[in-house]
Amino acid sequence: MEIGVKKTVITPKAIIHQKFGNKACYKVEEVKESAQNGCPGLAIPQKGPSLFRCRLELPEFTVVSDICKKKKDAEQSAADLALKMLGNNPTDENPSEKDPCDALIARIKYLFTDEFLSSFHPMSGHLRAALQRKGGLYGLIPASVIAACDPKTSNLCKLLNTEVESKPFLSLSLIMRAIPRLSGFVVTSKGQLSIQKQNPYPTEIIESSDIQQCSTESILVKAIQIPASLDETIQSVTLDISSSGYYLDVIAQKLGVTDASKVLLSRTIGKASSETRLYFAASESLVMELLSDHANVKDFHVKGLLNARASYLCGQEIYGDAIMASVGYTWRSKELFHEDVSLQSYYRMLISKIPNGNYKLSREAILTAELPSVFTTKANWRGSYPREILCTFCRQHQLSEPIFSPTSIPLKASCKLPRSQKKLKVTEAAELATEYTNGGSLNAGDGESVGLESSFRCEVKVFSKGQDLIIECSPKEIYKKQSDAIQSASLQVLSWLNAYFKDLGMPLEKLNCSADALDIRLISENFLKEFALCQSLHNVQQCGNQGSKLHESKSTNMEYTLSGQDVCLPNIEGSYSGVCPSSGSLLCISYSVSLVTEGGHTKELIESKDEFEFEIGNGTVVSTLEGVVTQMSVGQCAHFNMNLPPHEFILAAVDDPARIVSLLSSEICSLEYHVTLLRVTEPSEERMEQALFSPPLSKQRVEYAVQHIKKSSATTLVDFGCGSGSLLDSLLDYPTSLEKMVGADLSQKSLSRAAKV
Repeated sequence: MEIGVKKTVITPKAIIHQKFGNKACYKVEEVKESAQNGCPGLAIPQKGPSLFRCRLELPEFTVVSDICKKKKDAEQSAADLALKMLGNNPTDENPSEKDPCDALIARIKYLFTDEFLSSFHPMSGHLRAALQRKGGLYGLIPASVIAACDPKTSNLCKLLNTEVESKPFLSLSLIMRAIPRLSGFVVTSKGQLSIQKQNPYPTEIIESSDIQQCSTESILVKAIQIPASLDETIQSVTLDISSSGYYLDVIAQKLGVTDASKVLLSRTIGKASSETRLYFAASESLVMELLSDHANVKDFHVKGLLNARASYLCGQEIYGDAIMASVGYTWRSKELFHEDVSLQSYYRMLISKIPNGNYKLSREAILTAELPSVFTTKANWRGSYPREILCTFCRQHQLSEPIFSPTSIPLKASCKLPRSQKKLKVTEAAELATEYTNGGSLNAGDGESVGLESSFRCEVKVFSKGQDLIIECSPKEIYKKQSDAIQSASLQVLSWLNAYFKDLGMPLEKLNCSADALDIRLISENFLKEFALCQSLHNVQQCGNQGSKLHESKSTNMEYTLSGQDVCLPNIEGSYSGVCPSSGSLLCISYSVSLVTEGGHTKELIESKDEFEFEIGNGTVVSTLEGVVTQMSVGQCAHFNMNLPPHEFILAAVDDPARIVSLLSSEICSLEYHVTLLRVTEPSEERMEQALFSPPLSKQRVEYAVQHIKKSSATTLVDFGCGSGSLLDSLLDYPTSLEKMVGADLSQKSLSRAAKV
């Protein structure tokens, strides 16, 4: 049976939004068409449908559309013109509709056209820079740049060889094999993985492209060098780039290779708009294989040491030493974009690979915050939500976006019946309610007890890029709100992932048991395959971290537990105010964390907050801090010391990691906390009830009544002290044998409310 697939067409406006987001400003104006009445200079407005013209303002230029009959057509016309100026023509034939080899050849040819040189495409920036290179390098573009910086070329290479996704050097073979079919238009340089246009660009095209060869201004860009050997530390380096030169030549020198054609580029890492990449050198043997492989596709065997830390960051195979830098050409400007990459940036990227680290970063409290153990209410939650963290985790580990499947639990089907029919015996709906009561918590995500109105449960599935199922989480708990069900299920998956990253070497049996405890079904083979690099790096690091010297351990060893550590007793100062926190309270504190050496001779401030809010009782902060603040009242201060967490957290928190590396490697250090309790917001009655009683008292009361009604087959119920009738109203949601219910109370006001219910 054939299944039809609907073709998705991406409009020019959608492409502009992908590239510029809110920076693209559309201004549509109505065009008043006029006609001459035969008298010169006299125009009479012509009746008929309105016409429109759109002005699209982008960061670097502005375009005006053709006149169109509809506003949306004018916007699309303006977007189409802008894309043509950027070197991206959306009206081009879809490459996937023809042979990928032919499409790749056509794309490479287009990249070297006169029209493309003047565009805002990132590749055109490389072309302009190549025309400023001296001697035999003039006009040469590394094939690796085409593969990495042109999305269309990259996608075509992936169509031809799916392994390009994880092995970026394979795309070079595909590009070099396409060059002979472009004879007369582009040529390669002998012994180099570079391409250039055979005939020079016309002078007017070069002049219009603003190519300046006289400027000698230098640009200093800070970058990070990541050695392939785990025994070597990561260091900060500076790239001295001439404004009239090619920045890849500078990176090639740092990597110790003769020319930029041997520099390979990873995909971008970090945030979506980031230009941060990893640059590494191709070995001589790989270069020879790539240059000779013009006829057949071969399975390349790369010689050299796998750079585990660099590979872990970008999800691609990186060999040898690597440079991590944020420099290149963008869609927004013809100028070279650059920003510094610090050691702190590296360590923040590293800890963001684990859910707890990602949450810490979202709260900007790396040494204080912890991913909460439960999702209570949106009002009390601070930082990124669990769903957002799980999606980020999947993207950073090159997994597909998680699939969330919320379902509604039809517990109130019986409520559709007339009230007079409620005297029927217990039906399937009541049995279903009892089943959920016995099988798991009926507490809502916001702490309120769940009635039998509408409840939700959410299933979460995580797949690999190849759509192999990895994790399936099917929580038993149900919630009053669909959003709470989604957030709580996401948090359940994140909690298990955190436990996994604490101990990557745990036996498979223990791994599956921990998953079962959280209603998670783990496809072990697929999971271990996706996280094989994590385990490999973890095992190496375990062997390499036995000394007292600082090593950059991988994120598998980043999680830490404060229970059981040597913690000095807190010193609490200030008078007792009587306002103390309780479980479910929302606290606000000010704090500072300093790194201190033994004896207190050296003290370095690492992290501080004037105001930091968190809910107490659900593990939102490190356990020792929570234990201290529960002993305090508003206005009191406390200070205490704790043992160090893994060094990655400290280096990610401090502005200049280089200044404390020597302290961490040569001195016995601890963390010193200074905390002031600023205010306490008491939890609602429902939250307190949830914290002290499980299930909540209101639910226990209803269940108790239902049990006795069923046991006695009672037909009449009198509730003395019924108040506003909450119990009577709740009982209406259960099909029972009751025919009459009566409420009595001393308060006339309460009885009036009950009568309305």
